[in-house]
Amino acid sequence: MVKLAVDAMGGDHAPREIVRGAVAALQAQKDLELLLVGRRVPVEEALAGLSFPGGRLEIIQADEVIRGDDNPALAVRRKKNSSLVVALDLVKTGRADAILSAGNTGALLAGALLHLGRLSGVTRPALLTVIPGFNRKPFVLLDAGANMDARPGQLVQYAFMGRIYAQKMLGIPSPRVALLNVGAETNKGNSMVKKAFPLLQEYISGFCGNVEGTDVYFDAADVVVCDGFVGNVLLKLTEGFIRGFSSRLKEELKLASCGEAGSALPGAAFEQMHERLVGGTGAGGAPLVGVKGLCIKCHGASRARAVEQAVLQQAHPFVRLRLDDLFQKALRDMPRC
Repeated sequence: MVKLAVDAMGGDHAPREIVRGAVAALQAQKDLELLLVGRRVPVEEALAGLSFPGGRLEIIQADEVIRGDDNPALAVRRKKNSSLVVALDLVKTGRADAILSAGNTGALLAGALLHLGRLSGVTRPALLTVIPGFNRKPFVLLDAGANMDARPGQLVQYAFMGRIYAQKMLGIPSPRVALLNVGAETNKGNSMVKKAFPLLQEYISGFCGNVEGTDVYFDAADVVVCDGFVGNVLLKLTEGFIRGFSSRLKEELKLASCGEAGSALPGAAFEQMHERLVGGTGAGGAPLVGVKGLCIKCHGASRARAVEQAVLQQAHPFVRLRLDDLFQKALRDMPRC
C-alpha cells in the first residue's frame, strides 16, 4: 500500500480541486491510501458528494496554512501546525511514503530540508519535471527551480538522478544527457557551465554535450540539466508563450473560419496540445529529488485533473519503484567532484 500525505490547503484552488483530484486517483488505484492534511471542515466540504473507499482515506487536522506570499524559511518554522509541515512530518515519521503539495514552492523546499534532510552525497536538491516534446517524446528537465545558484558538481548530481528517473519512469534504457547552454560548442556558456561540462563528460554515461533552448523540445536529449534559475525561466517562458499563442490562434481560427464546417477541428487539436504543455495534466507534478522521502510539487494553479495525474504518474510509481533507494545508491558510487 502506498500512503500519500496530501497538503489539502496548498494551491490557488485548495482545498476543493486538490481533494477532488486526490480522490479521483484513490478511485483509480487500489493500493493507494490518502491522508488529507488540512482544516477539517473545508476538507469535508470538498469531499461532499464524492464516492471513495472510506478505509483508505483519513483527514489529518492542521489548523494553519502557509500562503504563497509567506517567507518560506520563517513559515515552516513558525507555522508548525500548517498543512504542509504536518504532511512533511507524516513522511518523516513513516506514516506516509510521500507528500504532495500545490502550495508555496520555497516552503516545500525549506520544509523538506528541515524535516526530511538530504540524501547522502546531495548538496542541494532539485525539482525534476517531465516536459512533453513536440514529437510526443517527453524529456526530463532539472533543476526546474529549487536551487538558483548551482555549482558544477551539483549539476553532476542532477544528471545522476535524472538518468535513473528517465530509465525507470520513462522506460529509456540509455538516456541521453545534455547540458542546457547558449550554444552547442564546448567553449560556450558562463564559468559554471564551462566547469560543469568536463565533469559531466567524465562521470555521466550517455552525456551528449551542450543543447540550446531551441532544440530541447525536438528530441535533442532525454535528460536536460541546468541550474534552477535557468530551468525555471525556461519552464515559465514556455508556459507563457503557449498560453498566449493558444489564445491568439483561437482568435485567428475564428476570423478565418467565419463559421464554416470543420473549422473547430484545428482548435480542438491545439487545445489538446495546450493542455499537455501548460495545463499540467501530463506528469501533473515535479518531484523534489535529492531529499529523504518523496515530495511532489504541483503547479500552484493545479486543478483536479492535474492533481490526479501527479498522484498516478509521479507519486505512486515513484514509491513503488523505490527510486529514492536507487538515487542513494547511484550517489554513493558517484565520485566527489
